[in-house]
Amino acid sequence: MKIIFPLPNHGFDPTETAVSWKILRAAGFDVCFATPDGKRGYADPIMITGEGLDPWGRIPGLKKIKLVGLMLRAGSFARACYRALENDLNFLNPKKYDELSVNDYDGLLLSGGHAPPMKEYLESKTLQALVVDFFESLDSAGNHKPVAAICHGVLVAARSISPQTGKSVLHGKKTVALTWAMEKSAWNLTRYLCRFWDSTYYRTYIESKDDPPGHWSVEMEVKRNLEKPEDFVDVPRDHKQYFIKTSGLFRDGLENDKPSWVVRDGNYVSARWPGDTHAFAHAFVQVLKEKSRDR
Repeated sequence: MKIIFPLPNHGFDPTETAVSWKILRAAGFDVCFATPDGKRGYADPIMITGEGLDPWGRIPGLKKIKLVGLMLRAGSFARACYRALENDLNFLNPKKYDELSVNDYDGLLLSGGHAPPMKEYLESKTLQALVVDFFESLDSAGNHKPVAAICHGVLVAARSISPQTGKSVLHGKKTVALTWAMEKSAWNLTRYLCRFWDSTYYRTYIESKDDPPGHWSVEMEVKRNLEKPEDFVDVPRDHKQYFIKTSGLFRDGLENDKPSWVVRDGNYVSARWPGDTHAFAHAFVQVLKEKSRDR
């Protein structure tokens, strides 16, 4: 089975892309890539090195000293996956967005990232049309092809409007995405304490003075495209692992899914942030295997 990962040219999250790639490849799937112009993509370098996330991060002699940077950057396994990804021929030779056809792939994965260059990916009408095709190409049982979206990748799906209904492909679906609580926490940490000289680094879209707080956060925009706000399924407050799953202090791993939160609705899988990636990718593998058995 062939899976397509569309990416921007620059700025994607290394964990969400490289760990998902690693897990899908290990499960036997063929992973292909696409960028706007067909040139290889590059992850957000700050999320790889952690340099520039501490208060002294713009001082040349001190920027390599990392404290907050170690906490916010990709973990060691994710960095190793990204190094391996940079040697993958499919990654180095991506398709162009406008060359993609739903008929050529068995599944679609939309990873995220918050850096400003992500906008060419988040706002691509060509990519949104492909997402619509994945949700509207139904099999004999009436199910769409498998789609997985994490973090800002959910925003791509939310913005994908079906010409048939005039509504988002996520209308009527259960989903999660980067929550406003997580986005605001990271934004406040960087703009007030760490990367204060670049106060909008952790916000891809910023509210105007007339907008309510968080209006252009990922969560709020996704919710505006759902059938009802309750279809955005966050961790319940009474969950016994609520703090572990929502504090942003813990990330999942190959042998530890306690910090993760993944929502599945049929053939659609979603998750919040890099700390969910291992469970997210494994959930998508499960959907793909089920689809393969149904052939």
